[in-house]
Amino acid sequence: MTQRPPAPPSLQELRKEIDAIDEGMHRLLMQRGDIIDRLIQVKQTQEVGSAFRPAREADMMRHLVQRHRGILPLDTVESIWRVIISTFTYVQAPFSVHADISVSEPAMRDSARFHFGFTVPYVAHFSAQAAVEAVAKSKGDLALVSATSSRTPWWLELEAEGAPKIIARLPFVERADHPAALPVFAVSRVADSALVTEVETFSVRVSGWNAEVARALSPLAEIVAVPDTAFDGAALLVSVTSATSIDKIRAALIEAGASVRSTALVGSHATRYTVPPTGPKS
Repeated sequence: MTQRPPAPPSLQELRKEIDAIDEGMHRLLMQRGDIIDRLIQVKQTQEVGSAFRPAREADMMRHLVQRHRGILPLDTVESIWRVIISTFTYVQAPFSVHADISVSEPAMRDSARFHFGFTVPYVAHFSAQAAVEAVAKSKGDLALVSATSSRTPWWLELEAEGAPKIIARLPFVERADHPAALPVFAVSRVADSALVTEVETFSVRVSGWNAEVARALSPLAEIVAVPDTAFDGAALLVSVTSATSIDKIRAALIEAGASVRSTALVGSHATRYTVPPTGPKS
């Protein structure tokens, strides 16, 4: 006589399982908070500087995508982890996010809230330069500015020794229909040991800038350019990957007919991590 298959669990039983998982997640968050509290005590005696760890954060987000599976949208998982990471960073060393809203106020606000949550104070500025200047005057704040266009060469403020630098390019994980898809640079002061240098960003000042020179550089690097029509030049923000070098950029500029007036390293960030349209592997 064949046995009947076991009866499926009741709704009440499934809800009890969910409640137990929710309680477990809350306890783990509180346990994480206890560890952060101990970490703060250690840092007070062993470390000085910002609590930002862009290299560690980029690595954490990559591993998150690689292990993710199931019906829960990646957007939700990423946003939860971003809030957890940013809030605990804020607990260690309070900071504000200064955002340049000149490109798009709604998109910049979405980026700030997605990556840093609602606990971290949000301060809007009407230009990238104002946001960067606010960070330069602060103890440990962070600025968000467009990574693809600019009306002013705000990165010139990053050339001096001791000035804030570009520490990250957000979002850490790029994909179609990302809820905070606006490409932005994060600017702050961070310990050298915490930086990720897969992509280095340079401030390059040139004379003889024109469309032909721009076309010559486009295959080599991502560039934000602010032309200076008064002096037939431009201020460039050049993102250099391991596949090229600043020397190759300089040589390409000269070969295309431009003159390089100066170059300065103004930051670095992780390589852009892109999820294919099919999503992360299950």
